Amino acid sequence: MSAEIMIALAVLNAGGQIISGISEKQEARLNAFQFGTEDKLNKVTAMQQAQARRQEYDLATSANIAAFAATGRDITTDRSVEAFLERQKEIVRKDTSRIDQQAQFQSMKTSLGQMTERRRGRNALYSSLFSAAGTAGETIYRLDQTKAPDGSED
Repeated sequence: MSAEIMIALAVLNAGGQIISGISEKQEARLNAFQFGTEDKLNKVTAMQQAQARRQEYDLATSANIAAFAATGRDITTDRSVEAFLERQKEIVRKDTSRIDQQAQFQSMKTSLGQMTERRRGRNALYSSLFSAAGTAGETIYRLDQTKAPDGSED
């Protein structure tokens, strides 16, 4: 094989390796962006769930107060009514706290996914650059090995 063909093939091979690494890095960036989008969606969903839970509480509290009043119980002085309403507040606080905590766990998971994807992309690019350098070095070595002796002695 002629030296020109070997060099051309090496350049094509190295170029292909670099382009592959660049493509993988771009794909990883898109995946990381997707994780970021998922994180924002999860946060919005959690806020909506917490708001819906608070609205349920407000409706149930209004209904319970109306029911207590309809039975003739004084909601301002009846200790059992007060204890019941206080317990309902505690339940809704725990529910919304769980929703918030779950959203934080999801956020940590998506952040880790973003970091992992970015690292994967960088590693793919670096690997392609080293492979391309190796291809170039191997070609130079082969050319040197196959070079015809020039007749001079060192």
